[in-house]
Amino acid sequence: MKLIVNGEAHEIDAATLAELLAVLDYEGNWLATAVNSDVVHATARARFQLNDGDRIEILAPMQGG
Repeated sequence: MKLIVNGEAHEIDAATLAELLAVLDYEGNWLATAVNSDVVHATARARFQLNDGDRIEILAPMQGG
């Protein structure tokens, strides 16, 4: 399936958002995720179905000042 993840094109075999995060080695419920500009909460990732061409944003908090 062709997906855009954080602005980069990927060909990934993942049916759900949770599977995508695992394939890309993202771990933790502290991540913020959005698909096609809609926020997807951590509790919904395992059942959130991805579609060809979806745009996924994965954000991780950063420390700094």
